[in-house]
Amino acid sequence: MGQPAASPAIAALRERIARLEGGRARNRATLPFGVTTIDKVLPGGGLALGALHEVAGGRNGAIDGAAAALFAAGIAARTKGKVLWCVTRQDLFAPALAQAGLPPGRVVYVEAGDEASVLACFEEGLRHGSLGAVVAELARLSMTASRRLQLAAEASGAIGIAIRRWRRQTEATDFGQPTAAVTRWRVTALPSRPLPVPGIGRARWQLELIRVRAGESADFEVEACDDKGRLALFSDLADRSPKARNGPVRAIG
Repeated sequence: MGQPAASPAIAALRERIARLEGGRARNRATLPFGVTTIDKVLPGGGLALGALHEVAGGRNGAIDGAAAALFAAGIAARTKGKVLWCVTRQDLFAPALAQAGLPPGRVVYVEAGDEASVLACFEEGLRHGSLGAVVAELARLSMTASRRLQLAAEASGAIGIAIRRWRRQTEATDFGQPTAAVTRWRVTALPSRPLPVPGIGRARWQLELIRVRAGESADFEVEACDDKGRLALFSDLADRSPKARNGPVRAIG
């Protein structure tokens, strides 16, 4: 069933909210996932560039945290230019990022001593202007900090991805607090599809779009990122070519 057209009052309210959240009345490019089911729920048909996005694991374990990092890597892999990745500890596994389409030669790693330093590097990277994407791993993200990051992303056109990681259960509740991020995602690992021969199939994820500005939440079961950073729905694997799954950058205005 198609979505009903928004009334003028609702459209005006959305525009006002966008201004309050720091949105700018200008065209914004998007990066499609290349999966119609996902892209059609995102305003403009893709993930907004020049914007901040949040990603977290569906649960608090290392497996879902790794899935969230690989989802972010797949997004960054489909941008152009170097990727800045900011962390507080050295626990990233570069070969796994490469399998999600992000080879070591494209990534500049910054190890900061604490989250305040990570935030500073995150913002500086977004303001730089020549990076394709900036990724930072954070436990907490306040509204004030997220607004600064959103404004920095808008100014440069780079995509910012905040991966929410927690060392303590008490920190996980912060993910439910409002931020200025344009989208908020949650990734949960699922059992991989059985193969007809011994081996491990392509990883599968439950992908939840918890929040999207001027859009509706949704959830999907997807095949994890391939070596080009592309996702796929189960039904897509049999009848869609890699070229069809890797859509172009679009602009919305």
